[in-house]
Amino acid sequence: MKEKLKELTKDTAIYGISTMLGRFLNFILVPFYTNVFSPADYGVVILIYSYIAIFNIIFIYGMDAAFLKYAAFKDIGDEKDNFSTPFLSVLFSSVVFCGLLILLNQPIAQFVELSSDLNFLIILSALILFFDANAVISFLKLRLERKAKLFSFIKIISIVFNITLNVFLIVKLKWGIEAIFISNLAASIVSFLLLIPTLLKNIKFSFHKVLFYRLLKFGIPYLPAGLGMMLVQVIDVPILEKLTDIKTVGIYKANYKLGIFMMLFVNMFQYAWQPFFLTNAKEENAKEIFSKVLTYFSIVGGLMLVILSLFISDIVKINFAGISIIGAKYWEGLYIVPVILLAYLFNGMYVVFSAGIYIEEKSIYAPIVTGLGALTNVAANYILIPQLNIMGAALATLLSYIVMALGYFVVTQKFYRINYDYYKLVKIALGVFFVGVVYYLLMFGGFLNIYYKIILAIIFISFILMNVFEKNEMNFIKTKLLRR
Repeated sequence: MKEKLKELTKDTAIYGISTMLGRFLNFILVPFYTNVFSPADYGVVILIYSYIAIFNIIFIYGMDAAFLKYAAFKDIGDEKDNFSTPFLSVLFSSVVFCGLLILLNQPIAQFVELSSDLNFLIILSALILFFDANAVISFLKLRLERKAKLFSFIKIISIVFNITLNVFLIVKLKWGIEAIFISNLAASIVSFLLLIPTLLKNIKFSFHKVLFYRLLKFGIPYLPAGLGMMLVQVIDVPILEKLTDIKTVGIYKANYKLGIFMMLFVNMFQYAWQPFFLTNAKEENAKEIFSKVLTYFSIVGGLMLVILSLFISDIVKINFAGISIIGAKYWEGLYIVPVILLAYLFNGMYVVFSAGIYIEEKSIYAPIVTGLGALTNVAANYILIPQLNIMGAALATLLSYIVMALGYFVVTQKFYRINYDYYKLVKIALGVFFVGVVYYLLMFGGFLNIYYKIILAIIFISFILMNVFEKNEMNFIKTKLLRR
């Protein structure tokens, strides 16, 4: 079991370093945008990208999840069939979807309340969706083949290109927010071109109908599931814009993006977790391994949550040559960051519990659970935003992730029961709760300063080391997981 956990840790580290570097490079654009554009202009960008995120799911319609499932088991069709069928399916459908968006760009722009001079942003968004969708299967193929270095290289090259073009167009040529979309489109094309060798190596121009129907059967439930998941992530933006204004959207989302540090942790874990549990599901002690994974994930996530929550406001306000991590006009929203970090932590638990859905082929429950999460998000946004403004939107996001994590837990425990270490998990939760209560009491009371933050951090770390870690686990982490 220790060797299996070490394998997962190694893959997480490989993807983690590249993912963290790539996301960090991409995150550089947040201080750039927030120090250059007004909250209202930045709000327009955020609003359009919220819809792009939703359409990303429609363009893929569960083929990514289906490809991961059947490419790993290879029980139908040959290796090239397993790649070509989902790729060609996405290619054909994305041509149709992209064409429709371009033809309907004017009514779509009116629906999202863009000014008439910004209609062309819909066309650029449609092209971004097209190239991103047609890169998905090739990227997944690299993951399954454990070609982490090539995967990371392509991702990072694309991001660096995006950042460079953004800076050139905005700083040098003095373009407005259209530069953001043009740069993104160019970077998406670069990614697609760099994936062509992988594409040509694995594709054959034939369509395996039996495999396609099986892919659809498994993948289609992930379309509403994916939509539900994406609505949880982005529906707060259009609702917040309707209930407040576009400036508030800009302030909210700039601070929301500071949750990137927890999001990075969850994403790099997910990259390694899916191939790991699929290839180890038949191991005799698989469930025991998976139980340990949740415990260790919660420990690391809890530590990150507390440390980041305590010190994020101090980090954000550090000034580098007149530029801060987010512009001073956005600082009024910093108090939502701990809630967003906690939401991402529950998203990570949702990812952990997804193993049973894949292993037992119970994808039919995915749209139910994510649908409940989406409904929770929408209802909570409409109820809480009028009362609490951007904190209401943040709490709505947290509530929806909690609902989805609990939903997946209930389903997987029914079909793939795992005896998790609930005693340790409760201890971690109590420690986080204590720090959270004290933090907000001190903050709203006007007594929060760096010294109290350091004391709270020391108390939490000491509590975890003394009450959660056992001696043999500490030795295991030192000698196995951290040794290269």
